[in-house]
Amino acid sequence: MSRGKSTRGRWLLAACLRLNGVASGPNLWQSANMRRTLQSVLFLVLLLASLPLATRPVFAAETPMSAEEFDAYTLGKTLTYGVGGDPYGVEEYLPGKQVRWSFVGDECRNGSWYDVASAEGPQICFVYEDRPDDPQCWYFFATGTGLLARFASDPASTLAEVNQSPTSMPCPGPDLGV
Repeated sequence: MSRGKSTRGRWLLAACLRLNGVASGPNLWQSANMRRTLQSVLFLVLLLASLPLATRPVFAAETPMSAEEFDAYTLGKTLTYGVGGDPYGVEEYLPGKQVRWSFVGDECRNGSWYDVASAEGPQICFVYEDRPDDPQCWYFFATGTGLLARFASDPASTLAEVNQSPTSMPCPGPDLGV
C-alpha cells in the first residue's frame, strides 16, 4: 500500500472520529485511550472469529425452522447433539414424525414430535414414551455446520449438531447380558 493511501485512510478515520466527538488533535493515534479502545475492538473481533459456528449465539434476527424444514432436514438421519463440542445425546428421525432418543451411554426412548406456533416462531416439541405428559419443546435453527437447538423454556440451554449419520442408532435393551 502506498503511503498516500495510508495517510488518506487515517485522515478520513480521524475526521470521522472527531465529528463523533471521540478525539481530536495530532496525537489521536498516540492516545492511550484510543490504543486501548482499538485493542479491545480487535480482541472482540478475533474472539468471535475463533468460536466454532455451532457455539456462536443465535441472534434474534434468525428465524427458527418450520416443521416442514425440520422434517426435510432430519428425516432418515441420526444426529448427535453436543454441548460445547462434547456429545450429549443421539436422536434418530423416523417416518411419520417418530424419533428414537438416547442420552450418551443411556437407554433409547421412543417418541414423536409435533410443531407448535409461538410468538418467537415455530417450536418442535418431543414427547417420549417414558414421559408422555412432559413435552420437550425446542427452537431449531439451520447453521452452516448443522442444527442448533435452543430449549424453549430455557433459552440459555442450547444443543448443537456435532455429527450426522444415515444409519440407525444401536439401541441395546435394558439389563442386557444379565
